Amino acid sequence: MRGGTVQVNWHDTQPVLTLDFHSPTGVLATGGADHDIKLWLIKPEESEKKHPTVLYQNSLSYHSSAVNVLRFSPSGDHLASGADGGELVIWKLQPTDDGQTWKVLKTLLFHRKDVLDLQWSPDGAHLISGSVDNSCIIWDLNKGSVHQILDAHLHYVQGVAWDPLGQYVASLSSDRTCRIYANRPQGKHKGNEKLNYVCQHVLTKSDPPKSDDSKPLSSKPHLFHDETLPSFFRRLSWSPDGTFLLVPAGTYKYSCASEAVNTAYILSRRDLSRPAVQLPGASKPIVAVRFCPVLFALRGSNSAGFFKLPYRVIFALATLNSLYIYDTESMPPIAIFAGLHYAAITDIAWSLDAKYLSLSSRDGYCTIIEFENDELGQPLSTLEASKATEEKANESSIEFEAMDHMDIDKKNTPTVSIETVAKTTEENLPTNATKSSDAVKLPTDSTKSSDAKKPTKKRITPIAIN
Repeated sequence: MRGGTVQVNWHDTQPVLTLDFHSPTGVLATGGADHDIKLWLIKPEESEKKHPTVLYQNSLSYHSSAVNVLRFSPSGDHLASGADGGELVIWKLQPTDDGQTWKVLKTLLFHRKDVLDLQWSPDGAHLISGSVDNSCIIWDLNKGSVHQILDAHLHYVQGVAWDPLGQYVASLSSDRTCRIYANRPQGKHKGNEKLNYVCQHVLTKSDPPKSDDSKPLSSKPHLFHDETLPSFFRRLSWSPDGTFLLVPAGTYKYSCASEAVNTAYILSRRDLSRPAVQLPGASKPIVAVRFCPVLFALRGSNSAGFFKLPYRVIFALATLNSLYIYDTESMPPIAIFAGLHYAAITDIAWSLDAKYLSLSSRDGYCTIIEFENDELGQPLSTLEASKATEEKANESSIEFEAMDHMDIDKKNTPTVSIETVAKTTEENLPTNATKSSDAVKLPTDSTKSSDAKKPTKKRITPIAIN
């Protein structure tokens, strides 16, 4: 594992707000506050001490405001980009004499304010977007029109996710709720069932934890941060097999006397009405999560794993200033990257082959992490992965060991061996990630003293929206 912050002029030194990998080619697309989408080719370095390099290819210029989110379609033939002012553009990959190029296919106009997140349906025929106008919109891409409006949120919709099995969509808002919508088709439309998503669950508060004096809390604690969270993004994500949903921006109190800790919640497909697992330990709020698209064979290293899966699923969590990588066969993170950027992290992306993991930041730079062959494990073949996911889909659930939370955030936590840590100095831009065999404790309340040694960071304040 190697990588670090790539010091190139990504978007004229302006904030990089989003990024995604093009599955067929491995090209990395980034969007920023300079109104452009830029395409980059990643090349590995022969030297083990150097991080991968990026080569600029070209820019897609059409938006008239900051590009907040971009996502390639499952087939790779289309690209959707959402921007300030409600701009939502569909690009199509078209052949040219010199090769291929992206051309604007459609502009989708209905959002009244900034588009903050979007996600394609599994078949690429529909798109869901979330906006500062407090709504989610499901779009019919063939018609280029609104298919359905989901407008129950009371504040900005900062994250949306489409179930890879097509049954659910989810949204996360700064009104401190996560809404799960189930597809309830309304008859057939031209031979096909017409999509109709109905709100099935609203996650907002949790059962109050038991206090030390056994007195009940006056009210149930909220599951998520309020609108003061210094980020416009709460990017949630489904696992590639659809067995669980990972939701960021969580907050949790172990008792009425304890301080709230930052967390991400895992929701089981079996019961989407409440979190099944929480992942505490982050010293800053978690603003984005993203699953590795590759499923891996079990290693058999942890017989007491919390996830009863026939394979390993790997995912990444980004806080405002750090990155955690987990897999479903181990309890603690398998890697932590800290001090990568001087400003808030905004997005995460995995390459299709799981060779690269990238994240963007408001400081104007992106980090590229490269994994060596089989470093994350033995990938399942396409046939093996399809068979395994079909079996899990037939079970229609994921099984968890009985638990309320992972123990990694409790006091007297045993140290965790971190494979990679990136360090920051005051004199230079963020340096490359370097391998470390030192055992380090996760950043919890009991380890706050270690944070004092880090360079002072200013609080990131969202830009005002007119």
